[in-house]
Amino acid sequence: DCKLDGVSYISADYCEFENKLNETVTLFVKNVTDPIQEFWERKALQQTAGVDEPEGLRVELVITLGIAWVVCYFCIWKGVKWTGKVVYFTALFPYILLIILGIRGVTLDGASLGIEYYMKPDLSKLSDSRVWIDAGTQIFFTYGLGLGAIVALGSYNKYHNDVYKDALIICLVNSSTSMFAGVVIFSFLGFMAKEQGVDVGEVVASGPGLAFLAYPSAVLQMPLSPLWSCLFFFMLFLVGLDSQFCTMEGFITAVVDEFPRVLRPHKELFIALVCILSYLVGFSCISRGGIYVFQLFDEYAASGMSLLFLMFFECIAVSWGFGARRFREAIRDMIGYYPSFFFVACWAFFTPLITGGIFFFKLFTWENLVYQDYHYPWWAHAVGYFMASSSMICIPAYAIWLWVTTPGSLQEKIDSIVSPTLDLSEIRPKNSDAAKHSKLTHL
Repeated sequence: DCKLDGVSYISADYCEFENKLNETVTLFVKNVTDPIQEFWERKALQQTAGVDEPEGLRVELVITLGIAWVVCYFCIWKGVKWTGKVVYFTALFPYILLIILGIRGVTLDGASLGIEYYMKPDLSKLSDSRVWIDAGTQIFFTYGLGLGAIVALGSYNKYHNDVYKDALIICLVNSSTSMFAGVVIFSFLGFMAKEQGVDVGEVVASGPGLAFLAYPSAVLQMPLSPLWSCLFFFMLFLVGLDSQFCTMEGFITAVVDEFPRVLRPHKELFIALVCILSYLVGFSCISRGGIYVFQLFDEYAASGMSLLFLMFFECIAVSWGFGARRFREAIRDMIGYYPSFFFVACWAFFTPLITGGIFFFKLFTWENLVYQDYHYPWWAHAVGYFMASSSMICIPAYAIWLWVTTPGSLQEKIDSIVSPTLDLSEIRPKNSDAAKHSKLTHL
């Protein structure tokens, strides 16, 4: 009986079939969920009700996480030259499979609904700080900004390597890949939406499980689906591995360069130790309540506010401390020509304004983390705030300590700490073109 007070419309999901007596039977079903989503949450994760219910480790995840770290170790243990060879395969193979999935995706019934949802902006979302934070985090993470990977890997380049051209290529390829991957995934989301009879935005909740929900649905629609399932998850493993060992390479390079005499002779052992410790830390994310811990790390420790804060001060240090003009001059000394003044404006003004603006916008419209309608307890947020502050406090704390411990007058401290003079003869290779022909000796 649907004639209830205040009820104007009721939508129900039902299935219809014939029984043994050739009678048509209609069964109404409440809270219909996608079978792939059920497998992800109830079988793969065995997800509990909250972060305060860990209920032990998932043995399968303990094993697979261990395999991931073992592979990561052997990808980077011999240094960046070996890592570069590995990347040729781990970076290119996903493109092949993504193109195949894209061709299949756009031919599915309902794909246009998903692509339209993806391409048609909802301008009302611009007032939501979460959208801006997610956009900034997406850019920082996909480009490896603020994580040390780009700086560490770039430090192995030759002095006259054209980093300006490389940066433009990275931007073009990276953003194009992100856009294409969005088209692929939303074509399948459109198909799933039409199958379930719901709006595209209601198909699956955003979060770490999205790739484990949308793409498996796509693979099921292809011939030889078991084969494509294996290839898809192998691709996913390679994509994750790329991010994992590149970030690890950035951390390892920074620490080894800081303590070269102690760590460089024992670099392989040091890498093994870091991998083991990282593996043990990962146990917190692979319990039955680990997905909630993972969301805490993702929100507070590795992205969002922390990265915005870091990138703001990184831009300030380069463009206003070292000096944007000096930085432009240094690039010319390496590549032989000046980068555009547009990039000088980006370093000095646009990027600090954008990162600082998003940071304060998020701060003034702060909302605590919510995952799948689950509200975290106060102590979980306290842990998150501690993780975020532990990253951000390093910058002002070190700046204050360095300022106090450096002798000299105000101007001498600024010259020594903020804008040091660089002797290019100590940086340039002796046989480089700049060393032979450039009249510039100091920056």
